[in-house]
Amino acid sequence: MEKKLDGKRVAILVAEGFEQVELTGPRQALDDAGAQTQIVSPAKGEVEGWNHYDKGDKFKVDVPLAEADPSDFDALLLPGGVANPDQLRMKPEAVEFVKAFVAAGKPVASICHGPWTLIEAGAVKGRTLTSWPSIKTDLINAGAQWVDREVVTDNGLVTSRKPDDIPAFNEKMVEEFAEGGHRAQKATAKS
Repeated sequence: MEKKLDGKRVAILVAEGFEQVELTGPRQALDDAGAQTQIVSPAKGEVEGWNHYDKGDKFKVDVPLAEADPSDFDALLLPGGVANPDQLRMKPEAVEFVKAFVAAGKPVASICHGPWTLIEAGAVKGRTLTSWPSIKTDLINAGAQWVDREVVTDNGLVTSRKPDDIPAFNEKMVEEFAEGGHRAQKATAKS
């Protein structure tokens, strides 16, 4: 496999209750493409995934959120699950972490309920994206144009709806992360 992401560092921001396959599938695609992935979390030591409503595996936290510096990373992955982004959007340090990627024009990939954190970071107004259908209204109310498609890209922002979309999501995520920064994304960042 071509190593499109050699030398790229990708932060994977999660709290307890992320949809496990939305971390493991994209992380494997990133690793296979040569990226160095690191789990960033407000959780201490380990963070637990979920398989829909059932508890899943525990994953080592590589960088505690309190110590994470967005400038150390080239891109950001935001897995979904209901509990995960709901917790992240209530933590000012998580919202600031996401805002820093958007403000710097760095690519961001988010799936399922992950865009909830993007809403809180002021990163969706004027953007076209998709998500799990239950947060469609939240995205529209935040100024996004919501579409029901397998994967959507908008100037460095990659979004998908659900685990079934992971293959298409992974392909576009690797492509956008390989491209690097997007000036147009920087312009949409809310201060």
